[in-house]
Amino acid sequence: MPQVSVRAKRVDPFKNFRFKVKFSDSTDYIAYVSKISGFKRTTEVIRHRNGGDPATSYKLPGRTEYDPLILERAVTADTVLEQWANRTWSFRNAAGGLEASLQDFRRDLTVDVFDESGQKVLAYQVFNCWVSEYQPVADFDSNANAISLQHVKLENEGWVRDLDVVAPSDLRFDDPVG
Repeated sequence: MPQVSVRAKRVDPFKNFRFKVKFSDSTDYIAYVSKISGFKRTTEVIRHRNGGDPATSYKLPGRTEYDPLILERAVTADTVLEQWANRTWSFRNAAGGLEASLQDFRRDLTVDVFDESGQKVLAYQVFNCWVSEYQPVADFDSNANAISLQHVKLENEGWVRDLDVVAPSDLRFDDPVG
């Protein structure tokens, strides 16, 4: 008879639709963010060969690049993302010259993930974000039956998981594995 192993603890997977986004220096969440994509980092591979061993190559990690994040949210009267996007946009000043308002255009973000009971179980900190693309409204279509969405593309200089956020222990349970 095969031996049945028992896993002492198991953690249920978290749902991908329970999240909120906020600026790291704020306690208020950005309203109606319904989708975030682009949490991806890629590390360049550097190949190296020793002179005495021309048949074998070794691989070393090189530069790490972070993909831009794409935020999607419903169009509302809230202008927080539009105001942020306008900090890198060129505009005409009172004298008629072009200028860009680059003061405080980089901001850190926090993405909080919640379980079914509403407790925070994960958090990611995203560093030095700035808006490289801003689409204030999606295509208008009089034959569609949907809400209007805006898209914001955020360049960033990396992200890390906040290890101080720990999932509650009541998510763990004994689970026999056969």
